[in-house]
Amino acid sequence: MRTIPAILTLPPRTLTGRDAVDHLLVECRKFGPRGMLVCGASLIRSGVRDRILAGTEGSHDISTWRHPGGEPTLDQLEQLLAAARGHGVDWIAAVGGGSVLDIAKAAAGLLEAPAPAVCYHDGESIPSSRIPFVAVPTTAGTGSEVTTVSVLTNAATGVKKSIRDPSFMARLVMLDSALITTCPSHVMAASGLDALTQAIEAYVSRNATWMTDVFALEAVRLVAQSLPCVYRGDRGSACDALLTGSSLAGLALSNARLGLVHGLAHPLGVRYHQPHGLVCAVCLPLVLAYNREAMGAKVDRLSEAMGGDVFSRVQELMRILQLVSPFGGKWIQDEDAIVRETLASGSTAANPRDVTGDDVRQILRELFAA
Repeated sequence: MRTIPAILTLPPRTLTGRDAVDHLLVECRKFGPRGMLVCGASLIRSGVRDRILAGTEGSHDISTWRHPGGEPTLDQLEQLLAAARGHGVDWIAAVGGGSVLDIAKAAAGLLEAPAPAVCYHDGESIPSSRIPFVAVPTTAGTGSEVTTVSVLTNAATGVKKSIRDPSFMARLVMLDSALITTCPSHVMAASGLDALTQAIEAYVSRNATWMTDVFALEAVRLVAQSLPCVYRGDRGSACDALLTGSSLAGLALSNARLGLVHGLAHPLGVRYHQPHGLVCAVCLPLVLAYNREAMGAKVDRLSEAMGGDVFSRVQELMRILQLVSPFGGKWIQDEDAIVRETLASGSTAANPRDVTGDDVRQILRELFAA
């Protein structure tokens, strides 16, 4: 493990506190008068979007774009890019879950890029962006508010993967735990396990450093302690802890990458149309078992942060959160393609144990066993 991080990318400014989102447009005004607010349908139904817009002052010229739902696609991104370019925005702010944050982040990152988004999804070098991105999460799980990563699906080919660039990092992050208090319990469960998975994978990643270890272990501790409380209805201090843990996991993964769970989750999620957090949750026990020897002494430190044996505690959390595998007893669709995409993933490349095609096939068979 490197003793000094080769590169450390962090958001330059983070504001925390309940109802912090009421000051969103005041803060965004520092980036220019013309902006775009990206949100989902739930933010509109709850009245939070209108509350945010009521904070418009002076010469603000704000356009809004509603994400249509589901995980973000390249087609949706092109629609958002067209709207943002048409409005001549100075900045893009997103208030929502991981899908909303990811698509807005990519729009800010590619707003002035010369090629269509699909070119960058296919691997073309991404030019550095000058457009500020502002992130306000309404779920605790993806950590997208503090990463340089946007996960997008090409609906035409069925390929789901990430694009990334240091200039994608949010210029401002707002952590307002009041926004996650209305999140449905089943969504909280899946997204929370995603945060836990990210923290664990970043901690044991080949690219981990002492600094990402600090972020990751504290994320494991906070999420493991607070998630069951939030799931059972505690919408007070446990929400604060869960949101903090989720963002710390995001900082860890953004600087250390992930592992085999996320290498598997993208091709499986696309083919079976399952929530990303749920797919990660059901893959985590199998991958932990696969990586056990490669994790070395870190197993003990993870267990300490989890409050018990890490392998048993993960299984216990899944029972408490009533997370059930959607794959048991089903046929494995496109097995060869899933294996290829898993092995090609940058997440798999960071896994602490080398992964072969046969290894992926064995894990898939265990995952799909009746």
